[in-house]
Amino acid sequence: MDYAVFKTGGKQYRVKPGDLLDVEKLPLEVDSVAEFSEVLVVSDGGEATVGSPYVEGAKVLAQVQSHYRDKKIIVFKYKAKNRYRRMRGHRQEYTRLVIQDIQVGESAPQPARRRTTEAAQADSPEQQGGTG
Repeated sequence: MDYAVFKTGGKQYRVKPGDLLDVEKLPLEVDSVAEFSEVLVVSDGGEATVGSPYVEGAKVLAQVQSHYRDKKIIVFKYKAKNRYRRMRGHRQEYTRLVIQDIQVGESAPQPARRRTTEAAQADSPEQQGGTG
């Protein structure tokens, strides 16, 4: 596999085997294997398979390396001339992953849900002729 695009934590990531990746904290133990089945795109030998919405039978396997918290950011709200000030801090928690493998199932890719323009044009005279 060349690469895959998968979704976790509301974000999409493009990965290949051996990549180091930081994602939003996952409820997994260190050294366990995370399996992501929401794979959007898989590329193999320069040929990309795009799912609708997900590639059937594809999954990304990654090993959980560690959990950590990022540095603190300050959220400061301020309104001029109103004596309004609010200061809050936030530290995002992350999980560091090492991508091990990209697997694709044996099932054939699903056909496209929409008709091509040629097929739609071929059907339109038949539909118009029957209505009136």
